[in-house]
Amino acid sequence: MIAVVAATGIRLWLTSRQLQAVRSRRNAVPSVFQDQITLEDQQRAADYTVARVALGRWATIYEGFLKLVLTVGGGVGLVDTLWRRNEITEPWRGMLLIGSLLLLLQLAGLPFEIWRTFKIEARFGFNRVTPRLFAIDLVKGVGLGVLLGGPLLLMTLMLMQRDGEWWWLWAWCAWLAWTIVMTWAAPRYIAPLFNRFSPLADEALKKSVEALLARCGFSAAGGVFVMDGSRRSTHGNAYFTGIGRNKRIVLFDTLLERMDTAEIEAVLAHELGHFRLHHIIQRLILSALLTLAGLALLAWTARQPVFYQAFHVSVPSAESALILCALIAPVITFFAKPFVSWLSRRQELAADDFAVAHADRKRLATALVKLFRHNSSTLTPDHLHSAFYDSHPPALARIVRLNALAGPVSGNG
Repeated sequence: MIAVVAATGIRLWLTSRQLQAVRSRRNAVPSVFQDQITLEDQQRAADYTVARVALGRWATIYEGFLKLVLTVGGGVGLVDTLWRRNEITEPWRGMLLIGSLLLLLQLAGLPFEIWRTFKIEARFGFNRVTPRLFAIDLVKGVGLGVLLGGPLLLMTLMLMQRDGEWWWLWAWCAWLAWTIVMTWAAPRYIAPLFNRFSPLADEALKKSVEALLARCGFSAAGGVFVMDGSRRSTHGNAYFTGIGRNKRIVLFDTLLERMDTAEIEAVLAHELGHFRLHHIIQRLILSALLTLAGLALLAWTARQPVFYQAFHVSVPSAESALILCALIAPVITFFAKPFVSWLSRRQELAADDFAVAHADRKRLATALVKLFRHNSSTLTPDHLHSAFYDSHPPALARIVRLNALAGPVSGNG
């Protein structure tokens, strides 16, 4: 309870700081951006940020309340008791308990997602999702969760119930194999269920990209693809995904509409930097180590009778221990978020350095400013809120740093 209240309190405090910082600087464009960002752009970004953060504040309060109800309030214990009234054997009763609680959490967060999509995103001209598409995406997401996550959950419960003291090590091996397979399969088999991916068709841009790949010593076995991001939003982005022969560079079609060839090349060089600097592998290793530690802690916790008593669970079981720890874990890991965010920002800066060495430094800066402007990203975040949450460096710090770096300015590497 103390951890939930503390985490919720810190989140609300950081939210208040962010709102104050963005509102107080709404009517002044930072000098670095004055040639590219208008006052209207600055005000729109501030209003968009305030709307999203304000909604997030209510979501934080609601989430904290719901977690208290389910944990110290005995909610998990109550649902467990209800399922035990049915003559269902393990591990299927455990699957039903966890599945019903996960569905409850999904439904609880749905009003906020609907408001964010159809009110805030629509108000600022970003949303292109229809109610029908929203519903289809929701059904697909739940279906994939059951189809892909269900077997892993079933295996974990069976290991907890039957494999003795070292079950957590075998569960970790299963999770690691599952994660690697999902990382490999997602670009080719899962992502296309939600979006269309087309090979890059612009011949001039394609030649420029191929030249960039050669300079970077990169072989894109999966290729460079354009995603129909405009089907859902006007936001633009680019990302690197997958492993092995399924690795892909993905450009949003909205990104291609707004940038010239040199800018796209610079953005791609940044994404290639993440691969060449092994950031994806580093993140996978970090995630694997944290999961291993979490499963080991779960194994110890599940053997403590006081753990179940504290959360009003009358009959200790693998499934109740698993779902309770899943509810508590984000509260505990919240306090490690500044470190994770710091690590991510370091990787972003390293990718910028890689891009500067292989593409046009000035064009990378102008491309980023275009992204900030078209995505209405705030240029004036609160520094503590940014340090805690932001996976990317603040816009001002990033552009100032790029302008100070030495590097090619012609794209010829």
